Amino acid sequence: MLTAVILAIIAFVVSLGVYPVILRLAFRRNIMDTPNARKLQSRPIPVMGGLVVFIGWLTAMLVAYFCFGYYFVPWRILAVSVMVAVGMADDIKGLSALFRLVVEVGVICMLIFLVGTAFDCFHGLWGLPNNLPRGFYIPFTIFAGVGIINAVNLIDGVDGYCSGYCALASLVFAIFFFKSDDNLFAGWAMACVGALVPFILHNIFGRESKMYLGDGGTLMMGTVLAMFVFRVLCRNASNHVYAESGCGLIPFTLAIFAIPVFDTLRVMITRICHRRSPFSPDKTHLHHLFIEMGFSHVGTTVCLLAANFAVVLVWWLSYRLGLSIDGQFYLVVVLSLLETVGFFTWMKSHQRRHTSLYQSMLKIGEASHMEREGVWKFMRRLMDGHRIKK
Repeated sequence: MLTAVILAIIAFVVSLGVYPVILRLAFRRNIMDTPNARKLQSRPIPVMGGLVVFIGWLTAMLVAYFCFGYYFVPWRILAVSVMVAVGMADDIKGLSALFRLVVEVGVICMLIFLVGTAFDCFHGLWGLPNNLPRGFYIPFTIFAGVGIINAVNLIDGVDGYCSGYCALASLVFAIFFFKSDDNLFAGWAMACVGALVPFILHNIFGRESKMYLGDGGTLMMGTVLAMFVFRVLCRNASNHVYAESGCGLIPFTLAIFAIPVFDTLRVMITRICHRRSPFSPDKTHLHHLFIEMGFSHVGTTVCLLAANFAVVLVWWLSYRLGLSIDGQFYLVVVLSLLETVGFFTWMKSHQRRHTSLYQSMLKIGEASHMEREGVWKFMRRLMDGHRIKK
C-alpha cells in the first residue's frame, strides 16, 4: 500500500507541475470549449485538462515500472493513450459519433484479445456458470466497456462532478485491489487519484486557471474505469477470496456506477421514446435538474457524489450482513433506479406544480452557493496563482 501511496504522490506532483504549462498551451492554440445552448458555462474555457491527468498518471506508471518493478502489459497503456488522443482530437476538431464508437469498440477488443481481460465470469450471480463461452462474454464485454466509457463521458457537465466521481471511484477500486493483494492495479488506481486532485482543485476553485477535462479526459478515465471493472470481474483475477465469502462482485461494480450508468440509460431511453437519437444532446441529465433548482456546481457535485457512493455503502452493508449475491444485485438496481429515474421524475412533478417541497429545494440550492465565502476566495487566489496572460 505504501508503494501505491507513493505513486499517488508522484502523479499529484507531476499533474500539479504540468498544469500551468498545458493551460498556457491551450490559450495559445485556442483549444477552448465555447458556450452554446446546451452548455452551462458563460465564457470560453480551456479544454485540455485530460492531458494534465494523463501525463501525471503515465509518469507514475513509468516510475512503478522502472523503480518498483511493477509489471504491466503495454497494451493497456496504448489503449489509454489512444483514447486520450481521440478525445483531444474530438475536442479540437470534432469527430463523428460513429468514428468514436468504432475506436471505443477497437480499444475494448484490444483489451480482450491482446491483454486477456474480459467480463467473463458472473461470480455466483443467479447461479450461472463461471466459465462463460467466448461467444457470450466477448460481445457482452464490448457492450459493457463502451457503456462505461460513454456513461463517464456524459456526466461531464458541471465543475468537479466527472473528475470528482472518477477520483472517488478509483479510490474505491484501489481499496478493493489492495484487499485482493492486487498491488499492480492498486497502484494504478491510486495514481489516477493523485493525477486527478490538482485538476479538481483548479476546476472547482479556479477562474483564470480553470480547465475542463474535455473528451480527452473523460474517454481516458472511462477506459481506465472499464479496465478496473474487467479486472474485478475477470475469472483469472485475484478476487476469489471475495467471491467465496459471498461478496457480489457484479453488484459491487454496478454500485460504483450507480448514477452514471442508470442516469445515462434513463436519458437515452427517454430520447428514443421521443423519437430522437439516443446520442442527441440536451439538458435532461440529473445534474441539469440540480442546476435548474438553483444549486451551484459544487452543490450539485456534492449531492450526486454523496448519492452515488451511498449506494456503494449500502451494498457493502448488505454484503456484511449476509445478504445473498442475488439480493445484493437487486438492492443495488432498485437503489440506483430510485436515485435516478425515481428522483428525476418525482422532482419534475413537483417542479411543474411548484410545490412547497420544490420551494424548499430552491432554498437549499441557493444556500449551496459559496463563491463569496472567505475560504472559497482564498482557494481561488491560490489556484489562480497559476494564471497566465492569454
